[in-house]
Amino acid sequence: MPARFNGYRKLWMGLGFLILISPLGVFLPGMAKSGGAWGEWGVEELRSMLGYVPSKLGELRGFWKALFPDYSIPGMHTPWETRIAYLLCSVIGAAAVVAICLFLGKWLSVSEDHDKHNAA
Repeated sequence: MPARFNGYRKLWMGLGFLILISPLGVFLPGMAKSGGAWGEWGVEELRSMLGYVPSKLGELRGFWKALFPDYSIPGMHTPWETRIAYLLCSVIGAAAVVAICLFLGKWLSVSEDHDKHNAA
């Protein structure tokens, strides 16, 4: 591992930990019989919880279409297939987050050679 990445070891470990515990946000509400995962409410769920839907939020309904809605893959319906689909969706999502972080880090960072050249 290059020396400039040593300072980011804790950051990557933290990101890995968050990826590992992220399924808790989906499973715990169901186990506690408290409804859907926190923050993943639809417009109707918000209306039932709050009694209204904020106007700007209502306007954004349907703006974002998830690649894998409800952590499912079309055609996978049996219980074991839905578990596999959930795992695949989580792996794809985590890989996308890591890839975006790496891309942005590479794009926004300045190389050490560039720093040395400008310092001279």
